[in-house]
Amino acid sequence: MRRANAPAAGPAALAALLTDFGTDDVYVGVMKAVLLGICPPAQVIDLTHAIPPQDVLLGALALADAAPYLPEGAVAVAVVDPGVGSARAALAARAGGRYFVGPDNGLLSWCLAADAEVVRLEEPRYRLPRVSRTFHGRDLFAPAAAHVASGLDLARLGPPVGDPVRLAWPEVRAVAGAVAGAVVHADRFGNLITSIHARTLAPVDADLVIRVGGREVPLVGTYGDLSIGRPGALIGSSGRLEIAVREGSAATLLRARRGTAVVVSRPSARRAPRRRR
Repeated sequence: MRRANAPAAGPAALAALLTDFGTDDVYVGVMKAVLLGICPPAQVIDLTHAIPPQDVLLGALALADAAPYLPEGAVAVAVVDPGVGSARAALAARAGGRYFVGPDNGLLSWCLAADAEVVRLEEPRYRLPRVSRTFHGRDLFAPAAAHVASGLDLARLGPPVGDPVRLAWPEVRAVAGAVAGAVVHADRFGNLITSIHARTLAPVDADLVIRVGGREVPLVGTYGDLSIGRPGALIGSSGRLEIAVREGSAATLLRARRGTAVVVSRPSARRAPRRRR
C-alpha cells in the first residue's frame, strides 16, 4: 500500500493508537493495515480502544495520561470523532518531542503546549486516494501518521493552525479554604478519578478531609491500606486524587459518576465559629 511519493522508511517508529472503536469490528485492524502498508517498519501498539463512544473528554484525558510515557519520536493516533465528515479540521502536531494525529475537536488539546507545532491535514498526497466521510481514522489519520513515522516533515501535510480546539480542564476551584473538584471518570475497577491533582493539595497528609458527594472518606497511601469493602481516597498513578473501594467499586458504593462533587479541606481551614461581640 506504500505510495510512490511516500518518504523512504527510516528506523522503526512507534505508532500508538487510541480510539472509541472497540475491538468487535474491523476498524482498528484496518487502520493498522493502512499504517503498516505505508510505513512497514513501524511498531504499532494499542493504548486503548475502549473509550466510550463519542466521549471526547475521556479520550483527551486518557491520551494526556499516556503521552508522557511514549518514547521521543512516537506518533499517537487518536480517533474519538463524533464530527467525522463535518467541517471540523483534521490535525497533526508535534509537542514534547512526540507527534499527535487526530480530529480538531479538543481530543489532542491537553497534549499540546502553547508552542506546539500544529498543521491541518490538507495535502492529498498523504491520505488515501478515496476519503470516505465516515472513516477518517482509515483514510486520513492512519496515512498521515504513517508518513510522519516515515520521517515526513509536518509542514508538508498542510498549513499551520494557530488556534486548535482546546477543552477546558474540569473545574477545580478554591472555596472557603477548601479545594472543590469533581469526578471525571470511573475506571473499570470502579475507582473514581477526580479533577484534583496532588500538586493543588500539597502537602498531601493525614490532615486532609475528603468528601465525595457529601460523604467523608479517609486518605490512604494505597488500595491495600483499606479494609475490604471500605472506601478511601489516595493519589493515583496519574497524580490525581482517586476514590477507591478495596475489592469493590467506589462508583457503585458511593453512587458516584462523572460530575459528582469532590471537596478536600483541612480541619484548620474549616470555618471558625463567630465570636460574640
